[in-house]
Amino acid sequence: MLLDRDGCARIAAIDLGTVSSRLSLARVRDGAIVDSKKHSVITDMGQGVDATGRFSAGAIDRVEAACRTFAEEARAFGATATCVTLTSAARDAENAEDLLARLRALGLAPQIIPGEVEARLTFYGVAHDFPGERIAVADPGGGSTEIVVGTYDQRNAHLELEHVRSLDIGCRRLTDRFFTANPPTAEELAAAAAWSHDQFASYWDEFADRPSRFISVGGTVTTLVSLTYELEPYDSSFVHLHGLTLEEVERQLDRMSALTVAQIRELKGIQPKRAPMMQAGTIIIRELMRAGGYEELTVSESSLLAGMAATIDEALRGEKPVVGWTPELSE
Repeated sequence: MLLDRDGCARIAAIDLGTVSSRLSLARVRDGAIVDSKKHSVITDMGQGVDATGRFSAGAIDRVEAACRTFAEEARAFGATATCVTLTSAARDAENAEDLLARLRALGLAPQIIPGEVEARLTFYGVAHDFPGERIAVADPGGGSTEIVVGTYDQRNAHLELEHVRSLDIGCRRLTDRFFTANPPTAEELAAAAAWSHDQFASYWDEFADRPSRFISVGGTVTTLVSLTYELEPYDSSFVHLHGLTLEEVERQLDRMSALTVAQIRELKGIQPKRAPMMQAGTIIIRELMRAGGYEELTVSESSLLAGMAATIDEALRGEKPVVGWTPELSE
């Protein structure tokens, strides 16, 4: 394995989600991320997939364009290995191979990963900040929400996962399935909330003893912190490991419920392209907290990409990956 002058492996991890396409360029030494920088683009890959079961031509073009830029950034960074994963929307789209072929033509090796692998990678990325602590981690994305309860024993590089589940609930899926009016009607908001709550409750009800700490990742929760504190520009160091209360979530949902998408785009602290899905995303966060009985959650920016980076490094060093999944890598 090639190392830089500081003894670090240079790794590129690309996560192609239902809403966002994300790149992390990380320097990793002995399994620990020394530093990283991220690039995120709202590509809305899952637009219409819930209704049609197919990627649109525009979505494929947007993701391909983002990945062309990501590949160039990875080469400039000097990455010795690049990993590309696709999640919920790609699992649902019957024409996913059309997109995969475009990505292979860029020299990438894309993998559509199961929901359980997605959940494990996310938990692994988050749990590095909470070694030895029993935690609950949720990743509400565009097409699915992964929830994991478990513990990471850092000393022995061991994950103890009690329950892993991937649910087909996401902000893009909820928006497409329930909202027709702009802004959504009270009835549409209530129906979306009830549908989400019932499925989240089915997960939480399996635990007699829920972890005291609940952690969430993803663009919705980070944006909710940004909206609450009107962060312009966005401050990753402020958002990471920040607490977000149920009261704050409900306040932002009440605020947005009467607004059109155009009006939400104008709110201080929001990424404009995320505006069409913020009402649905906020409902998901609220119902996750309500169903689990949590008055507060911890927001983490160490998500799937962090888990991928650590797993890529393990594969490069010839070790058995902690998450039980081996990535396909391109140079």
